Amino acid sequence: MSRTGARSATAGAGPAETGTSQRGAWTLAAAPLLAALAALFAVFLAGFDQRSAMPPDVAARFYGFFLDRYPLFAFALVYGLARILAAGLVPGPASWVRRLVGVLVGLALVLGVSLHPTFGGLVLRAGFGTGSGAFLNGTPMGLAYAMGAGAAAGLFGLALGLGARLAGRPGPAPTGSRWRRVGRALLGWIAGFLALWFAAAVIGLARDAGFGPWPRRPLDARDLVVAALLLTVAALPHMALVAARLRPRRTPRAPTSPAMSPLRPDAVA
Repeated sequence: MSRTGARSATAGAGPAETGTSQRGAWTLAAAPLLAALAALFAVFLAGFDQRSAMPPDVAARFYGFFLDRYPLFAFALVYGLARILAAGLVPGPASWVRRLVGVLVGLALVLGVSLHPTFGGLVLRAGFGTGSGAFLNGTPMGLAYAMGAGAAAGLFGLALGLGARLAGRPGPAPTGSRWRRVGRALLGWIAGFLALWFAAAVIGLARDAGFGPWPRRPLDARDLVVAALLLTVAALPHMALVAARLRPRRTPRAPTSPAMSPLRPDAVA
């Protein structure tokens, strides 16, 4: 093969590989949102509401004030669980045993903070307690709501991030100085918190946006559309952030022949 043909073949292979990896990153990032929307659609098709047959202990834990006030958190919980499962599929150095154990621990963490002692768990209790306490102390309603959403997002994000890391999600690339790595990690945590803060604020507005009284009655078509739009808008920033983290980094290729040397003007693409 001539040097020109080899150079063309090498250049043609790179974009295809990169495109496939980028598509894989977006697939893993979008899978939790698709799982949440699938759960929403299943509830709509099944006509599931609080009159549906459930074991008394399960019904007592599931139904109550927090489900009535923040119904879309049920589907946000599906998003979080699916995010842990997707993190276990991210390519990385972790063995399958570590991934399996990490996924189980991560799922337990997210379920624990979301369902103990009842639905909403520590997450919604932290958010409601922070927001209502701030409002009762004279904080404007909008700021108190933002404070509550931030408290809920911080606790949920802590469990979600730790669970995803235990499930095998790779950490920051070990490049640059120690302080630079710490700075990148800190920026990643801040970005993740802001994305979840936005999501918590959006799904908390479900009733104000016209979402019906589910689970006191089955979902109708209008509820389905409102919930799907809110869940999608809420998840987009976090989904984009996860995709950006999973996107493969471009690394410079080493010259394979003198003709490919960057010192040769005729070898520069």
